Amino acid sequence: MAVARYEGKEVAVTDEDSPQGVLLSGEANVAVRIKLEREARGWSTNALSDRLNEAGFEMNPSAVWRIENGKRRINLDEAIGFAEVFGLDLRNLVGPPQLAAQARAMELIDAVVDAFRETQRANAAYTKARDDLDVYLAEHPDIREEADVMVSTAIAEASTKHLMEVYGLPPGENRDVGSSGEA
Repeated sequence: MAVARYEGKEVAVTDEDSPQGVLLSGEANVAVRIKLEREARGWSTNALSDRLNEAGFEMNPSAVWRIENGKRRINLDEAIGFAEVFGLDLRNLVGPPQLAAQARAMELIDAVVDAFRETQRANAAYTKARDDLDVYLAEHPDIREEADVMVSTAIAEASTKHLMEVYGLPPGENRDVGSSGEA
């Protein structure tokens, strides 16, 4: 048995409680997390059961123990109850215990995954728009060159604007602002 620091407290963790993070399923994550949260608060299974019952989620101490030890499955209503009693977001409760204990890490991971998904959607939209334009230009070859120049110019301007917003002017360059407000 090892001792881990969790939420600033030492918690006894067996080899069974030290899973390989994201390799666990959501239900196994919840079981480990419930035990860690309960022990970090110094609660017995009886105390946790009492808190669940007070919050309107009927559960006896034996059921808490069986869930923590993988002897009983947890249903969604029960998971919601545990999250409520522990003051956690349900997504945080089902995450890998090593990461979920760090709420900020979970927020940042969610932000990265959300941004990746947005990028995937944007790439798909760009590919479709480009394919639609290519089909149209195949039917109208007389405007292809002008359309390609227009697209390239617009993309270059958008890229330059983005780089300026992110990184600012290159060193040594001054911005002369005209009446239109552009450089």
